[in-house]
Amino acid sequence: MFGFIMKSIDHRQIFRLILRSFKRLFLLELSKSNQLKLFTKKSIFYCLFFFIITATFAQSIVDEDANPYKLFQSSPNANERLQFFLKTENRYSQSSPFEWKKTLEDYLKQAEIAKDSTAIFQYKLMQSQVLYDLGEFSKSVALSNNLYQKNKDIPLEQKKILLELLDNSYENLKLYRKQTEVRKEKKELGLTDNITFYDIYSNLGIPDKAMEEYIQEVSKTLDPKDFYGNAVYNNNIGVYLWLDKNPPTAITKFKSAESFINLYLNSVVDIKTENELTKGNLLKGIIIGNIGKCYADLKKFDDAVFYLKKSLQIIDEYRMGANSSDLIENTLYLAECQLQVNELESAKKLLERDFKFLDAENQLKRNKLFAAYYDKMADFANASFYYKKNIRLRDSIALNEREIIGQQLEALVQSELENSKALYLESKENLERKSDELAAMDSKISTVYISLIFTLLGFSGLVYAYLRSIKVQRIIVKQKHIIEASLVEKDSLLKEIHHRVKNNLQMVSSLLSLQTKNTRSKAAIEALEEGKSRVKAMALIHQKLYQNDDLSVIEMQGYIESLVNSIQSVYKKGGHKINITIDAEGVELDIDRAIPFGLILNELVSNSFKYGFPNADDEGKIYIHIRKIDKGGFFEYTDDGIGLPDDMEERTGSSMGIRLMNRLVNQLQSTLNIDKLDKGVRFWFNFK
Repeated sequence: MFGFIMKSIDHRQIFRLILRSFKRLFLLELSKSNQLKLFTKKSIFYCLFFFIITATFAQSIVDEDANPYKLFQSSPNANERLQFFLKTENRYSQSSPFEWKKTLEDYLKQAEIAKDSTAIFQYKLMQSQVLYDLGEFSKSVALSNNLYQKNKDIPLEQKKILLELLDNSYENLKLYRKQTEVRKEKKELGLTDNITFYDIYSNLGIPDKAMEEYIQEVSKTLDPKDFYGNAVYNNNIGVYLWLDKNPPTAITKFKSAESFINLYLNSVVDIKTENELTKGNLLKGIIIGNIGKCYADLKKFDDAVFYLKKSLQIIDEYRMGANSSDLIENTLYLAECQLQVNELESAKKLLERDFKFLDAENQLKRNKLFAAYYDKMADFANASFYYKKNIRLRDSIALNEREIIGQQLEALVQSELENSKALYLESKENLERKSDELAAMDSKISTVYISLIFTLLGFSGLVYAYLRSIKVQRIIVKQKHIIEASLVEKDSLLKEIHHRVKNNLQMVSSLLSLQTKNTRSKAAIEALEEGKSRVKAMALIHQKLYQNDDLSVIEMQGYIESLVNSIQSVYKKGGHKINITIDAEGVELDIDRAIPFGLILNELVSNSFKYGFPNADDEGKIYIHIRKIDKGGFFEYTDDGIGLPDDMEERTGSSMGIRLMNRLVNQLQSTLNIDKLDKGVRFWFNFK
């Protein structure tokens, strides 16, 4: 049972639970220990315990932690690879996205050679996502657009993936007009109920309007028990406040978001998948980084350095792609804070990090920080170089950026007006439809009034007939109560009979036990014990009957489990090392068939314990199987013990157990079959 639980729970989750439990235990002992020596001894003990547990689980994690890249390659076909790719968010945890990109190119060439159009589409879809993760947004847009335009008949789920890629890529490319067109397409396909613009307003430098629309759209659907959703909500509100130059209030929202994400990650009620943990920890890193950026804006550089370092550590560990805007932005913020507190070399190392893709804004900031670093180092030639580089870069993008933002705002306002107009027309159509429905209802009401008059006349006749029927119904109800009371009484009497039969059989078993104590002959004792076991098997039938609501049948799965437990308590040797599997779910038998079955099983299980596994430390398996087939059923019993002796056929006539089982099987109108296996023995028969 413990093994099953261990397999069903992620080892990382178990390990984290142990860490949290150990921490609470350690703090509890610290509060209890008034004497330093006592605390030191207990601390050493818990440290040793923690080391052992850590080593054990670390080994199991290493053994069982599969490489997503290798699992992807081992998938048998393009469809399986696509499904694995889409559901594995932490796919770059052990292999870089460049490796994934190269592998997908190889698979795509093979699909093109085989002229497998479905596989070609699926590999190109994955390529689009990898290009986006690498920060190659233009290439991702080009490939995604081409796939979407040339494959109109693809499933809706795959259309959704392509449109989400286009939406996110256009956002990173600051092509908000294109982004609004994608969102219109998603609404037309029914992938979203409404077109939202709050994130676009934020990117265009209007955070107050973005926050207003975001709160209006999201707050009404937020579930207080959804810790992850609340963390996202509070973090987004904090971002809008920060962009609106209000860092103190933003910090409050970010810390609320941090509390919610900690509740989500530390919850021991819901066991989370590796993807959910990765997603949660990445959000935590982003939230902590946002707190650090607020402290940096407030000139609290020591606090900012603490939070930004912590954020980079988490994002570096859990980021799902090679390119991460949060990683780049937090790195530049941390470098700026370290320059402020004169940690110059640490700042330089951060600025020299190899970011594959930097947008113009971040490039300007990095050049500015390099110039500030060289100013502090009195290297004015290099400082001047970076200042001039920034001037050229800023001049080249300033005019173009202003024109683009103006065009984007115009397009956004136009899209919002179109969206509002569409909502107005939809509301107008709904009102007209309601008006037509009301007119039709008025016409129906007139018809109903006329019908009601005739109905009342007919109803008055029905009332008379109803009153006449009440007297008859009362008589029927009274008779029904009498019959039900009689049935309940009979059920009670029948249960009492079964109870008394069970008690009498238990008394017989007790008498046999007393006789065993007064008998010295080993053979007689064994015979008495076997008789007692058979009596218990029959007593258990009557016990199950009077405990059931249905007195006509016995549920065999529960009965067999109880019978086997009873036999195991007698044969204590090896009882915990023999694995017994019972497969009789849903099979019910009446008492005439259940009693022979109970006695047959009693003989078979007892023989397995006595002869199949003669040594106390033997390990083995017993399999009991009953199923219904057509108008009868099938019974099978196997064990992998030492098997039957070679002269078993000669002993059959003298063996009490075999003769008893043959007679019992005859009562079931069948014949007992015995098969010798390479390891063990198999008994089986069909019954009616």
